[in-house]
Amino acid sequence: MAEEEEQKHHHHFFHHHKDESPSEVDPKKEEKHHKHKEHLGELGALAAGAYALHEKHQAKKDPEHAHKHKVAEEIAATVAVGSAGFAFHEHHEKKEAKKHAYE
Repeated sequence: MAEEEEQKHHHHFFHHHKDESPSEVDPKKEEKHHKHKEHLGELGALAAGAYALHEKHQAKKDPEHAHKHKVAEEIAATVAVGSAGFAFHEHHEKKEAKKHAYE
């Protein structure tokens, strides 16, 4: 039984490629990757901001459930700020990758 446990393969959510080191990554691909993630962050900020405005409108329109809508509005606004921060971070990562691509 102990031998079977030693031979079991553990499954992980993230697959790490041992062959590829960070120096082997194509700089153009890395720049494109960060640009894509920046755009996803911008889209997330836009969507969360729109949802926050929707919830703000619902709070005024539905006074009986106003507290629920205000809580949802605050959460959506927080998500929008976080997503915008992620987009800002990826923008700087993209600039850094671009700088390294032309060195």
